[in-house]
Amino acid sequence: MQTIQILADEIERERISRARNTPPAEKFLVGIRLFESSCRLIAAGVRQQFPDADESQVAEIVRQRLEIARRLETDP
Repeated sequence: MQTIQILADEIERERISRARNTPPAEKFLVGIRLFESSCRLIAAGVRQQFPDADESQVAEIVRQRLEIARRLETDP
C-alpha cells in the first residue's frame, strides 16, 4: 500500500508543478471552459428535472442556481 501512496504523492507533485508553470492567460481560458462546462451540466439537470421547460426557462433556472451558488460562497 505504501507504493500506491508514493505514486499518488508523485502524481500530485507533478500536477502542482504543471499548474504553477501554466501561463496566466491559459489558466484564465481553462477557467472559462470549466464554467461553461458547469453551466451545460446544470442546464442538463434542469432539463431532466423540468422536461417541459423551454430554453428561456432553462436559462433562467440556471441563472437562479448560479446566483444561489454565488450567495452560498460569499455570504457568511
